[in-house]
Amino acid sequence: MQKSVIIVAGGSGKRMGSEIPKQFIELNKRPVLMRTIDKFYAYDAQIEIVVVLPMNLIPIWDRACLEYNFKIKHKVAIGGESRYHSVKSGLFAVTPGSLTAIHDGVRPLVSVETISRCFKVAEEKGNAIPAIQPTESVRAITGTGNRVLQREDVQLIQTPQVFVWEQLENAYEQEFTTEFTDDASVIESYGFRIHLVEGNRENIKITTPTDMIFAKLYFESESSSSE
Repeated sequence: MQKSVIIVAGGSGKRMGSEIPKQFIELNKRPVLMRTIDKFYAYDAQIEIVVVLPMNLIPIWDRACLEYNFKIKHKVAIGGESRYHSVKSGLFAVTPGSLTAIHDGVRPLVSVETISRCFKVAEEKGNAIPAIQPTESVRAITGTGNRVLQREDVQLIQTPQVFVWEQLENAYEQEFTTEFTDDASVIESYGFRIHLVEGNRENIKITTPTDMIFAKLYFESESSSSE
């Protein structure tokens, strides 16, 4: 079955405190977004890659590809006003019928093992959503205060979220609602059951300067161990 990935890269970098959009910040001598694409190429060199960017950032990406001599084949789609609309735009560029992953452009620490696990389970069960259990205590805010939640009853959701084409095709015909916090919520809203698989704990979404420090240290340790 054809495998595809839609990589959504619409961040602005405001919480990073950077004038450069966070997906273009260098992570060990290459932009974060390129590092993310590298992981999917390492998983399968034949995978179809669609990068979704705001229209005003596409020229910046094109220049970066030239500057860094980035040769991995990919398509570029124009992002929308929300993640939902950006994913929907990316779906138009994907080969119909493919097993399709949707991934955050600023999650370059996803492991090849997590990607492989998600595609394998999605092919068997229709979808696969990577998740990890929190290691800290968790509390829920209520109308009168807050209450403890059992860690065993909570999962932290990551990407790539992988789906068979038919689920995406049907679910993304729904009208947008703010309850769509990720792709799994769109699919679940349509009536499909969601299947969780094990993610990898270092697969953080780079959002703050602290996240970038962690990512740089992690990449440096990976490079050292592979030498």
